[in-house]
Amino acid sequence: MERRELGRSGLKVSPLMLGGNVFGWTADEAASHRVLDAFVDAGGNFVDTADVYSIWAPGHQGGESESVIGRWFAKGGKRGEVILATKVGKNMGAGKKGLKAAYIRQAVEDSLRRLQTDYIDLYQSHEDDASVPLAETLGAFGELIREGKVRAIGASNYTAARLVEAQRVAIDHNLPRYESLQPEYNLMERTDYEGKLETVVLKEQLGCIPYFSLAAGFLTGKYRSPEDTKGKSRAGMVSKYLGSRGLRVLHALDEIAAARKATAAQISLAWLMARPSITAPIASATSVEQLQDLVGAMRLKLDTASIEKLDRASAENASAAN
Repeated sequence: MERRELGRSGLKVSPLMLGGNVFGWTADEAASHRVLDAFVDAGGNFVDTADVYSIWAPGHQGGESESVIGRWFAKGGKRGEVILATKVGKNMGAGKKGLKAAYIRQAVEDSLRRLQTDYIDLYQSHEDDASVPLAETLGAFGELIREGKVRAIGASNYTAARLVEAQRVAIDHNLPRYESLQPEYNLMERTDYEGKLETVVLKEQLGCIPYFSLAAGFLTGKYRSPEDTKGKSRAGMVSKYLGSRGLRVLHALDEIAAARKATAAQISLAWLMARPSITAPIASATSVEQLQDLVGAMRLKLDTASIEKLDRASAENASAAN
């Protein structure tokens, strides 16, 4: 199985990152453990979660996903086979949010306890916190790295300007730098990343691990009309793609998938994996069957003609696609 280095961190990761946002939410604990087992058995080693997952679900308080993963580690002894990423900073309620040093210290201990591990491979700022000096945040991360509780740090949902500023502060104050960026990026959402953010990623030699790689499920091909979204939890997220551009992308995916004896999801992920700035797209699965579909993308290598066809189909304006 191919391994890619995450920025300059020295962490060698699989070309697909398994999203843990569904663990303990739409995938119960038993199903989540089966998915994790199948991912490792297929050669995957990169798993993403966050302390806030899944606080949005009725009756949840956050930490559910980390706890499910922690019990999987305790049961199966596979901690050493996984590059584990989690995040801090989103609102957990009761004033628990942000990137102040004291809160990072509290949050990492909570995450380590839930995850039943003594270290986190990649600890990420889940979103920017402009109310806290970057030197304070990076300094707190630096202490955790020195203590062996964190191996590398990353940023999620940062603008290009703030990412550049954070890297400058790291140099000026001799602090650890962010080694990765987690932005939204897929065939339907290209503009924000392919502009200034990608330029920073390449210049700073950062790893890039995009979320919503399948555009909330739209790029699997299961949503092709308003009727397909009725009663679905992600109806609001995918409805915006049900226009001429979205259908054009699905048509291109169908053609390439048929030629490669693959699925639309696999082709969508392979398109991301082929982009030089991308380390590993994130995708979630609630069953082993879904997982097997996703990991099939790790065995796909798209030819130049297929990549260009998808580039044209997903272009933001009609003239570029013709």
